Amino acid sequence: MNSIEVREVITSSDLKKFIKFPNNLYKNNPYYVPALISEEMAIFDENTNPVFEFSICKKYLAYKSGNIVGRIAVIINKKEVTDLGIKKVRFGWFDVIDDIEVTKSLLAKAYDMANENQFRRIEGPVGFTNLDKAGLLSKGYDKLATMIGIYNFPYYHEHFKNLGFLKANEWVEFYIEVVSELPEKVIRFSKLLKEKYKLKALQFKTKEELMEYSDQIFQLLDDTYKVLPTYVPFSKKQIDYYKKKYIPFINKDYVICIADENNNLVGFAITMPSYSKALQKANGKLFPFGWFHLLRASKNNEWANFYLIGIHPDYQRKGITAIVLKEFFELFTSKGIKYLETNPELDDNKSIQLLWKDYNPVNHKRRITYYKEI
Repeated sequence: MNSIEVREVITSSDLKKFIKFPNNLYKNNPYYVPALISEEMAIFDENTNPVFEFSICKKYLAYKSGNIVGRIAVIINKKEVTDLGIKKVRFGWFDVIDDIEVTKSLLAKAYDMANENQFRRIEGPVGFTNLDKAGLLSKGYDKLATMIGIYNFPYYHEHFKNLGFLKANEWVEFYIEVVSELPEKVIRFSKLLKEKYKLKALQFKTKEELMEYSDQIFQLLDDTYKVLPTYVPFSKKQIDYYKKKYIPFINKDYVICIADENNNLVGFAITMPSYSKALQKANGKLFPFGWFHLLRASKNNEWANFYLIGIHPDYQRKGITAIVLKEFFELFTSKGIKYLETNPELDDNKSIQLLWKDYNPVNHKRRITYYKEI
């Protein structure tokens, strides 16, 4: 039997191999969506990504017979440890061939970091923060992945279960057919809410106009999700970093913001045209032609992906999402969008799932994170 060697990723060349490994692993899989190599490289740039101000990360590649057969990133979020008192090691960017010995060798690096810091729990796959990809796909292997979701083979779950891991969290995802006519009660309810709370939907003519509300958007994200036990608020440097990284690439037409009479945001939601097929064609590269595929997808698409939503605590449980959804469905109709795919939602977060109840949602994907006490 050939031995397995696990090497730490140190050089830029090694990092590129680390990032490109899943492209080789899923090379002939029609549902896998490659990430942009440049974007993945930027995530691990300790000089520019502010997560490294409070994170420790080591990356590893597993080799067998001279070939790369697996990868893992082992992470400690120090804000999570100090601010929330959650002493655990995270692991993410996990991909592996169907060999449990390789999985065992990679996870040993997570055990090592946990032991070095006297932690007793490892959990994943997750990233540095709540904006990173998380959760192994457990349903929907025959559905096209999205740019914000992990794709993996079914055998990953068998590896973790056989190694004594237990389910930490579970997420559900839905797809919805965009109706040509909204239910009358949705239209009526939306109008009543606007009048009652003196609210309005904002439309942005330029990205600069959208950028003016970006700080409020991140504040709403914090206000919306701070009730979750594992949520770590964004730092000012993180907000500035994400603003520069994501806002320029967001299609302003696919952003809905709801403001009060003083132009203070009380809710927002961000969708995007689906870039899945475009990213498959780009195969991880923007140049020479990847940008062209992405540009085409932004202008001619039947699918949209739901990414983020935030509602101010004072307006939660008041039906404000009815206004958001009404605006979106009118937008989708004008853009020729026929299908909407939601972002992952915690399985026990029934209040979020109620958003879609009037639109015949189909649960087509699930995903799971695992933990182990050591």
